[in-house]
Amino acid sequence: MPLTPTDLIAGPARADSKGVGAFNVVQIEHAQAIVAGAERAGHPVVLQISENTARYHGALTPVGLATLAMARRAAVPVAVHLDHAESPELVHEAVELGFTSVMFDASRLPYEENVAVTRDITAHCHHAGVWVEAELGEVGGKDGAHAPGVRTDPDEARAFVAATGVDALAVAVGSSHAMLSRDAVLDFELIARLRAAVDVPLVLHGSSGVSDTDLAKAVASGMTKVNISTHLNKIFTRTVRERLDASPEVADPRKYLGPARSAVEAEVARLLGVLAGG
Repeated sequence: MPLTPTDLIAGPARADSKGVGAFNVVQIEHAQAIVAGAERAGHPVVLQISENTARYHGALTPVGLATLAMARRAAVPVAVHLDHAESPELVHEAVELGFTSVMFDASRLPYEENVAVTRDITAHCHHAGVWVEAELGEVGGKDGAHAPGVRTDPDEARAFVAATGVDALAVAVGSSHAMLSRDAVLDFELIARLRAAVDVPLVLHGSSGVSDTDLAKAVASGMTKVNISTHLNKIFTRTVRERLDASPEVADPRKYLGPARSAVEAEVARLLGVLAGG
């Protein structure tokens, strides 16, 4: 199945009140696991590469091209998304590589500056047919930038979407990035108000900290794209540790990365079922 535009995954999901899983790729095993999990579940999926991951690999191109290649050979619809980019240059590179969407994060800036720079990025991406996500009301835990308790205002969200022309909006409703426990407290009433205020898909960042029950409730309340990274990394790392503890003499990384990949595949399949409503 060819690489799928992100709007052809997120749009129908929003219309049907279903959730779309968006999982972060850190290395090639993550991309393989996420695609295999989506194929096992029979659901579309979004592969995400963050600016931090591009920096880890020294550039976006190597990990980006590998991820795009896996998306193109998948048996289910797969989109490839640039996550949490603060650099316009990186956004331009993702567009040139063939990414189907980008998340441009100018949420650290004052509101009017956020609007201006996001509007310019959106115009550039739309010229190339690329879907754009932006953020309003910082989601906690991303490099420590966030005052506890900040929430996205529905009226401001409506104005922001109208002013920038973005295709999706990441909102602050109680989740936080890089949580190691799944006990975030979401404001479901606010999610519903935001869903009514804007006519584009809402995105839940920091979803690793949200329980299965609350993920399903968030989708029912109005969330569409659900970003999960740390939760899968915990499973990957735990499996590697278990394999190395059981066989400390192992030198071949395939002996422990392979099982870790399989564990993530199973969890991706399970989570996609949760987000799709069963």
